[in-house]
Amino acid sequence: MIIDAWAQHPTLRHLQDPMFESLRRWTKTPAPKAEIPVTATVDAMDQAGVDRALISAWYAPHNVMISNDEVAEFVAQAPQRLVGVGSADIARPMEAVREIRRCVRDLGFKAIRLLPWLWALPPTDRRFYPVYTACCELGVPFCTQIGHTGPLMPSEVGRPIYLDQVALDFPELTIVGGHIGYPWTEEAIAVATKHQNVYIDTSAYTVRRYPPNLVEFMAGHGRRKVLFGSNYPMILPAKALEGLDDLALDQEARGLFLAGNTQRVFGL
Repeated sequence: MIIDAWAQHPTLRHLQDPMFESLRRWTKTPAPKAEIPVTATVDAMDQAGVDRALISAWYAPHNVMISNDEVAEFVAQAPQRLVGVGSADIARPMEAVREIRRCVRDLGFKAIRLLPWLWALPPTDRRFYPVYTACCELGVPFCTQIGHTGPLMPSEVGRPIYLDQVALDFPELTIVGGHIGYPWTEEAIAVATKHQNVYIDTSAYTVRRYPPNLVEFMAGHGRRKVLFGSNYPMILPAKALEGLDDLALDQEARGLFLAGNTQRVFGL
């Protein structure tokens, strides 16, 4: 089994947002002109042997690129394959808490994701704390991005060490840091090692680009701490998994990385 811990089924306004122009230059792909059907996302999963994918809403200041209700509609079209992850507007704390409760209780989402770089705020900022409280109350993980940004936005807020303070303040909170934390992957490994409920996912990086220290962690004492993620549609899951055998993970470590850790962390 393979579960993709970090993906999006994008709306057209998400794909065409100018902030992603830098990513399009790297991938040499033009901005799409039409909506992508859910069947295309499922086909991409099938080509990689991915059984399920967690797809997220995208909320930024004054800009909802993928709404929670849209995510719910996408999941409804492929309920055996897609799992909803919600988001919220942290500029309005009580509205954010109510929306998070709706995501989990009414829409059946399994996690909440917020990206500090979209808000130009570190995850220790007070505006995130009501979100953490709500996630603890509801028993769902908080997902976030760690490491530098692909879009041309400041990367400092993605330092993994910020999650150390969050985990100290909220020991009940499960935290999943996506995008491996590069160039601060050593920080990410240190925080995940220190805190029982902190995890790393490999989204936005292909297997062949994993830093050696992350591979060593996955193969050894961190085998229960790292989750596979693609960051689809920016990276197709089949591309993200190319070279997996070269990691030489033993059977247990490979199974935990591809699905077991994600099943446990998200309660799938």
